Amino acid sequence: MGTKNTVLTFKNAKRKNEKLTMLTAYDYSTAKLMDEAGINAILVGDSLGMVVLGYEDTLAVTMEDMLHHTKAVARGTKEALVVTDMPFMSYQTSVYDAVCNAGRLIKEGHAHAVKLEGGVEICPQIKAIVAASIPVMAHIGLTPQSVNAFGGFKVQGKDEDTARKLIEQAQAVEEAGAFAVVLECIPSKLAELISQSISIPTIGIGAGNGCDGQVLVYQDMLGMYSDFTPKFVKRYAEIGEQMNAAFVRYIDEVKTGEFPGPKHTFAISDDVIEKLY
Repeated sequence: MGTKNTVLTFKNAKRKNEKLTMLTAYDYSTAKLMDEAGINAILVGDSLGMVVLGYEDTLAVTMEDMLHHTKAVARGTKEALVVTDMPFMSYQTSVYDAVCNAGRLIKEGHAHAVKLEGGVEICPQIKAIVAASIPVMAHIGLTPQSVNAFGGFKVQGKDEDTARKLIEQAQAVEEAGAFAVVLECIPSKLAELISQSISIPTIGIGAGNGCDGQVLVYQDMLGMYSDFTPKFVKRYAEIGEQMNAAFVRYIDEVKTGEFPGPKHTFAISDDVIEKLY
């Protein structure tokens, strides 16, 4: 039995210079496997819009989607910190909506914390959610819910003005009360500078190893989602290929009659069968 991960785990890890680990999960069995492996945190990401529900981006994901998947992940988790993404338009509309929807993810979904995309402009929402005793993870850099405003999935902070703005955003979300911040698609040296400029942990995705921790979408790192593979993804296994091969083999064995074989079937006495004729 390990130790339950909390927001204090994150705070202490940064202080001790220990790297934090986070992966996405959207269902009970995957969350259980990650939890047993010893992951610090599981993100129920709105990335489920793309990798689970098949949308082109994350914008169509609803609160109901997030609640449904968060409940499943929470049931499979004993020690990991469960963080849930607040979906597009669940917090941008008003501070009141943000607190209500964050509350639903904690109360109904059984998440431990919520994640919001954005910097200075959503600090009032972060402050209000934290004031309601709900931990908030921030998210700056490439924020997928702003894909239309960015004009696509592009690296952020490559010139002095945008780089300076990202440092200011990181400091603003810390000031607002976030316990950690995701840095997505930011040049590694800038991400390292941001990590040094704030006292809360940074969780990188496409932001180099100077961050205090890392997060990946699990279907990406296992080769299960082939529609698009970002540069920052490392494939730790080719599970997608193995799954495809297993499906093909199953289809073949069913068609040839090889499956189910004797060891996969239940027996009955011949005497009983004879009486049925």
